[in-house]
Amino acid sequence: MDKIRIDKWLWAARFYKTRSLATDEIGKGRVEINGQTAKASRELKAGDMVSTRQGDITRTLKVLALSDQRGPAPVAQALYEETPESIALREKTNVQRRLAREPALSIEQGRPTKRNRRELEKAKEVGWNDRWSASVDFE
Repeated sequence: MDKIRIDKWLWAARFYKTRSLATDEIGKGRVEINGQTAKASRELKAGDMVSTRQGDITRTLKVLALSDQRGPAPVAQALYEETPESIALREKTNVQRRLAREPALSIEQGRPTKRNRRELEKAKEVGWNDRWSASVDFE
């Protein structure tokens, strides 16, 4: 076997769980072969450089072997070699993700507590809604 469809190879190399998922990702432009956006029917050969983007992680791979059968993970990992730049970028992204703040902590104000709701109700009774300006009245 000297050539194989890119969607079959991505499935056999265990980048995607099904061929249809691989085809969808290729259709969205998330897979490149030798720097060019690929189509699902594009034929791949040994020695090609494949770039895949899954989420915020981009992997650059060199194709070492071809297979159209999905096998165990060690066999699938023998089909490609990830470039050192890609590995370094992936590790850097993982460190940044680990050190980033929890997104939920950035929410400063959510639903009011019972105490906050009572304070709002008290402010409305005083005439908070009757004011025509937000400035302080000096009387």
